Amino acid sequence: MCISVAFVDDHPILLEGLVSLYSGKSDLEIVAKGENAVDALRIVEEHSPHVLVLDLSMPGDAVAAIELIAQKYQDTRVIVFTANSSIETAIQILNYGVSGYVLKGSSAGDLHQAIRTVYDGETFISAGFATKVIMAMKTAEMRRRKQAQQRLSLREEQIVRHLMRGSTNREIASCLDISEKTVKHYMTVLMQKLDARNRLEVVLAAQRLEVLPDGLAERNATGRIN
Repeated sequence: MCISVAFVDDHPILLEGLVSLYSGKSDLEIVAKGENAVDALRIVEEHSPHVLVLDLSMPGDAVAAIELIAQKYQDTRVIVFTANSSIETAIQILNYGVSGYVLKGSSAGDLHQAIRTVYDGETFISAGFATKVIMAMKTAEMRRRKQAQQRLSLREEQIVRHLMRGSTNREIASCLDISEKTVKHYMTVLMQKLDARNRLEVVLAAQRLEVLPDGLAERNATGRIN
């Protein structure tokens, strides 16, 4: 069975070159071509190709088109064929559900392999670049896990907010109806959880976790936090 493929790129010579090159492959059938994001959506709706190969830098909102196709037309696998070697962009696009990310400059054989790979239900990323993307994704996941571990409990948030007002341990204990010893315990926990050395660093670290409004710590840094 031939794999039906469509190409979308706003560079006419490149587009014609792709169509001409891959029309000669016995396992591929070129069913359509286009030049912009609107064409990409129209092609998927009208032809339902097994694989859609498209550029990021073309007229229209290519990213929005990719996201819509990945969500609504799941029988079509999307390969982004681009000169954009930004790791952040690649991760964003892959998270939208595309099956392949191939850098322009790759060989004709690489793109052919990418088409076959995504048709088989797997993900393809250009060699070399794939390692960087995977490492970046692992680092981001580790960061998310660490932030989840650092998430504050309701009581801890209350104590941090009292710290922002310059409250002493005794005042915090009175307001929250707990013992001063319990407040000291929470302070120890907060400093360990947020890797902070003192009360001010607790507040600044909590602000980075979006527990506190931006700028609040700086405005009160001269208060009774220390």
